[in-house]
Amino acid sequence: VGVAERSGWLTAVIRGMVLKAPPSMVTIFIVFAGVLSNTASEMGYVVLVPLAAVVFYSLGRHPLAGLAAAFAGVSGGYSANLLIGTVDPLLSGITTEAARLIDPSYEVDVSANWYFMIASTFLITAVGSFISLKIVEPSLGKYEGTPEGLDDEDEHRMDPLSPQEKKGLWHTLWATILFAALMVILVVPEGAILRNQETGAVAGSPFLRGIVAIIFVYFLMVGIVYGRVVGTIRNDRDVINAMAHAMSTLGLYIALVFFAAQFVKFFGWTNLGSITAVTGANFLQSIGFTGPVLFFLFILVCAFINLMLGSASAQWAVTAPIFVPMLMLLGYSPEVIQAAYRIGDSSTNIITPMMSYFGLIMAFVARYVPKAGVGTLIAMMLPYSISFIVLWSVFFFIWTFVFGLPVGPASPTYYTPG
Repeated sequence: VGVAERSGWLTAVIRGMVLKAPPSMVTIFIVFAGVLSNTASEMGYVVLVPLAAVVFYSLGRHPLAGLAAAFAGVSGGYSANLLIGTVDPLLSGITTEAARLIDPSYEVDVSANWYFMIASTFLITAVGSFISLKIVEPSLGKYEGTPEGLDDEDEHRMDPLSPQEKKGLWHTLWATILFAALMVILVVPEGAILRNQETGAVAGSPFLRGIVAIIFVYFLMVGIVYGRVVGTIRNDRDVINAMAHAMSTLGLYIALVFFAAQFVKFFGWTNLGSITAVTGANFLQSIGFTGPVLFFLFILVCAFINLMLGSASAQWAVTAPIFVPMLMLLGYSPEVIQAAYRIGDSSTNIITPMMSYFGLIMAFVARYVPKAGVGTLIAMMLPYSISFIVLWSVFFFIWTFVFGLPVGPASPTYYTPG
């Protein structure tokens, strides 16, 4: 993904999507682009949020309304996407380790929440757009200030795509179609090479187990194709440099994973995980609170913890060893538990100053309203947060327990304790 980002492909896709949107549809396109941009998390915050503010300002609308719509899509819709993102392998790995406190052979696939993520993309787009148009933008009123601190880079964000950039996007579109056709050939036909060779199904297949490698190949491909066309990638050294730049940002993540691994292992070695899970499950059974409705409480707890612990991976590393075994003993699968966690984690991202990009968003706000403070941003984003957590939770309940739909490929809803 770092190669695709450094080549300019991701930026061009976001700019093209937003700048080409009809004025009457620009809010919807911004929220939708925000949800998709979290495939590479930095891209949405650094590119789309300031771009949305500039676009709204150029249309004579309040720039903070555009900023809020983009921020809601990027951060509030962090766990929705049409594609499997970089956070999915991380969360599924933590969930797997937590599940093995109960079932040592259990494994949570990277694509465990894919179906629900795809459906959630359209839910977040619809809800975020409605809140923007009917609540946030009317409350802001007409913008009568003068932007401060805007530079050439901000003005450049509004530049239409150059002919070379358009050519690069067309080339990557054809490359994407060919890549998708190859995947269809390798997965869809009966007996295809990437199917499960023992059962013939997609479940447990090399395709799902190797989805990280497939993501790697796809983004590497489109990054190189686009970069070669526009001139941002000229040789193999540029590709390596792009990868190295992406990896250079992972120092914090590596340190976090080290301590997260110790935390999970200590839970296993001391049996604290099992004791906590059994005690919690017995308590819930004793009060008769074992039905699917308990997921509403679980989501609220995750949302509350997120206000103090902004990192999705850090929070899940702490809470998964407690809640995953406990809810497994009540009969719910780790895949469903992880999907519920992601709702709570995403919904309050936009109202907590502990979120890592909150300070950057405040800097963008100050360009248009210099006197704005943290309270201004939180008050502006609060309608999104409340709407997301309520409607997304209801949608999860209907999707999973009313219609009985799986949250992802080969993802069961229930777990039968051994």
